[in-house]
Amino acid sequence: MNILKHTYIQVLVAIILGIAFGITYPSLAQEAKPLGDAFIKLIKMCVGPIIFCTIVNGFINESDIKIGRVGLKAIIYFEIVTSLALLLGLIVALLVKPGSLMNIEPSSLDASAISNYSQNETSFTQYIINIIPKTLLHAFVDGEILPILFVALIFAIALTHIKEQVPNIIKSIDEFGIVVFKIISYIVKLSPIGAFGAMSYTVGKYGITSLIPLAKLMLCFYVTCILFVIIVFGLILRACNSSLSSLLKHIKEEIFIVLGTSSSETVLPQIIKKMENFGCKKSIVGFVIPAGYSLNLDGTCIYFTMAIIFLSQALNIDLSIWQIIQIIFILLVTSKGSAGVVGSAFIALAATLSMFPTIPVSSLVLILGVDRFMSEARSITNLIGNATACVAIAKLENSFKEKKYEHI
Repeated sequence: MNILKHTYIQVLVAIILGIAFGITYPSLAQEAKPLGDAFIKLIKMCVGPIIFCTIVNGFINESDIKIGRVGLKAIIYFEIVTSLALLLGLIVALLVKPGSLMNIEPSSLDASAISNYSQNETSFTQYIINIIPKTLLHAFVDGEILPILFVALIFAIALTHIKEQVPNIIKSIDEFGIVVFKIISYIVKLSPIGAFGAMSYTVGKYGITSLIPLAKLMLCFYVTCILFVIIVFGLILRACNSSLSSLLKHIKEEIFIVLGTSSSETVLPQIIKKMENFGCKKSIVGFVIPAGYSLNLDGTCIYFTMAIIFLSQALNIDLSIWQIIQIIFILLVTSKGSAGVVGSAFIALAATLSMFPTIPVSSLVLILGVDRFMSEARSITNLIGNATACVAIAKLENSFKEKKYEHI
């Protein structure tokens, strides 16, 4: 059948089969976890070189681009949109009160269940320092996005000033990028297998029935993410002479891969190419997408405020206006860098609560079981948010070709 030739259809079928397998054979389904882990590792293997090559080539080939100007506009945009995400999650949780019926005593919580998530606490100063790698090559060894972005920007700035003297290096970087993107095209063909393994493991380990007690929180979260995508991203794209439906249609394959793997990082290389094809200038895409993966996590921000308010309601802790403001300011820091890898948002949430002792970190055990089921909405919202950011910044720089996507 011709329809099965499309990767996104294959991934969708794999997700359905994974859910069915997890329900029918839960113990056996948990053994499928390495399939999902291996696919994510294969993608992460190429993320560093892709970011480096894209940024360097983009800035060298687009001599009119101003790195500082684009960076400033992107950071301001990220802060505004992520703040809206935090506020929307907060408002919905306060109005709907998903945790009000739980009535949990803090003394009854088992802190050992979340001990592995709450050990790594990083201050804001240390977070900034960690962006600078030990060596130029060390950034690629660790695979962290911001250090790689930092090295790539320094390298790009240096090459733009001496590009006539080192044409062979520039050509080699360009050719290396072509090779890495070809490798990615091979890996993407394995995405249905990765989606099947990840979904089988999740359903097999946690079970569909484990969702029932916390269904209200999950429903609120999914609905909030959908509203944010439709209203906020829709309005931003309309202001850019584009449309949400066009963007979603263009990146539907990446959305289904993220749905299956629960990680937006699995499509980072593809989304860079897709946004170039959508009409955004290569140099803009090369900066905004990698930076957005650490600084523009709208779905994660919605999750943070909803989860914290949910926990306060479940424990019967009344938060004052001042305490809520404190939470927002703390989250503006801790939400940065909780990238698209499965489990990273939960770790960042633990770090946030450790700075806000009113709600015990041990209360995270209440949502540990369903956190994995909410990661799909988090990751997809993050993905669409970064694609939207790319269009917005390109539009602000007069570098967006509005009708290009119609001819793809």
